[in-house]
Amino acid sequence: MNQNHFEFWPKRLSKTLTVPKTTLFDNFEVSARRYPSKEALNYYGTTITYSELYEDVISLAGYLEHKMGVKAGEHVLLFMQNSPQFIIAFHAIIRLRAVVVPINPMNTSEELAFYVKDCAVKHALVGQELFERVEPLLTTTPLKDVIVAAYSDYVGTSEQDGSLPQEVSCPRLTFAQSTYFVWNDCLDARYVPRENKGKSTDIAVLPYTSGTTGLPKGCIHTNETVQANVVSAYHWMNGTSDAVCLMTLPLFHVTGMVHSMLAPIYSGATVVVMTRWDREYAAKIIEHTKTTHWVNISTMLIDFLSNPTLSNYDISSLSGISGGGAPLPEAVGEKLFNLTGLRFVEGYGLSETISQTHFNPPDRPKLQCLGIPSFDVDARIIDPVSLVEVDTGEIGEIVVNGPQLFKGYYNREDENRSSFMKIGGKRFFRTGDIARVDEEGYFFIVDRVKRMINASGYKVWPTEVESLLYKHPAVQQACVVGVPDERRGETVKAFIILQTNYEGKIAEQEIIAWSKEQMAAYKYPRNIEFKKTFPTTSSGKILWRKLQEEELTKIKG
Repeated sequence: MNQNHFEFWPKRLSKTLTVPKTTLFDNFEVSARRYPSKEALNYYGTTITYSELYEDVISLAGYLEHKMGVKAGEHVLLFMQNSPQFIIAFHAIIRLRAVVVPINPMNTSEELAFYVKDCAVKHALVGQELFERVEPLLTTTPLKDVIVAAYSDYVGTSEQDGSLPQEVSCPRLTFAQSTYFVWNDCLDARYVPRENKGKSTDIAVLPYTSGTTGLPKGCIHTNETVQANVVSAYHWMNGTSDAVCLMTLPLFHVTGMVHSMLAPIYSGATVVVMTRWDREYAAKIIEHTKTTHWVNISTMLIDFLSNPTLSNYDISSLSGISGGGAPLPEAVGEKLFNLTGLRFVEGYGLSETISQTHFNPPDRPKLQCLGIPSFDVDARIIDPVSLVEVDTGEIGEIVVNGPQLFKGYYNREDENRSSFMKIGGKRFFRTGDIARVDEEGYFFIVDRVKRMINASGYKVWPTEVESLLYKHPAVQQACVVGVPDERRGETVKAFIILQTNYEGKIAEQEIIAWSKEQMAAYKYPRNIEFKKTFPTTSSGKILWRKLQEEELTKIKG
């Protein structure tokens, strides 16, 4: 293991960190006992104290257990946008020692059905704006019970001024011809869950990622693996009980989950919750709440800094801005520094590592850099073919070992065998990401082994998009690649060979519009180009990389 990075390790921190043998619910319960009257959440002007939040978590846990029969170890679907209900539901599920299955709210019914079937979900908690996507699954999948939440139930009347996101301002709805439970009714019942002390080894959350087959895979994380990064984030980013943390990253995603929810709750901080990104509201609420910490992705920060009215707001309370998902352009990093005096602190991680394995030292960050290995992480660069460790500066695949490493993919034994390797008796996960390490021990991303598109921090698997495109009657062949995009970092482009009877009779925009209805918003192709033929191998396999290289040449040229 290269230890050059220890020279630049934050002086205030130990180089190792003992992971607590307690649970994520213990973190929440301790903070609620320590700071009962302190503001836990700020949601569009409404404040919720830690004691109020704890009361709702216990009531919901009691209802899930006594009225819906949720048991320890059971997978429970959490299908919501950022909201108090997401945070309450997450903690209620783990209070019962059940397993949170957080799913991207942009998924369609067809996409959602896969997750429900894959881990045999019987119970779900969903935002009311998403219920129409869940309803068909009540008769076609193992799903049988759904609690529906209206975000507006947690918004004060003073904020109902027409400027809120539609999902937030929408009053509670009723749905005909469906059996479902209303969030407020569940809380009002005031059931109390039975005593059920969790263990650090209990499985707590099953976030899904895409893998080498293109099918999503559930990553098995225990309380202990998640705690490793919760406590790590708390120390690395100077967390305190008086921090005010802006939540703009989606909570279903591991970075948002750890850095915008679990770490602030561990410290007893205040979380300012945004359901939808809005750069104007973000600036306004930073000024109003004196926000100190903000974890985001580069595309969000670029949009925030490009706001022509930003100078109207006082954002001087910010003491730490960090993130990951995609490298931040150097010019944007300099713009941030000139405006705030803060350096953007980038990190690196995966669903398999429940967020970070690498952090930039806050006092010595490098731009467009993954950072240095976090507490007790052994990260190396290997040749992806020979599996031999390469020298400093040479390019290879990142492999990692650390306390945050997941226990394996759920029901994917073949994937588990191919995703891990041993070096000197230690178990390493093969990330599939190509990188190099400089002389100071900082890691820099170069490319991806996996054929993955990173659009605004969301990972898109091209074969999944292609399989959906093939459902359009006009599509004879499809090949999807990632192309550079100023705003999203990368975006999805599809090359399509049309069926003969559709040539000259359908436009690219028609297929884009159709795609928008068939798949999640971050997945559908923003660009489509019709082709007569594709470059192929002698066996007929489409040379997608050649198409991508041709596209990059056109863009540069």
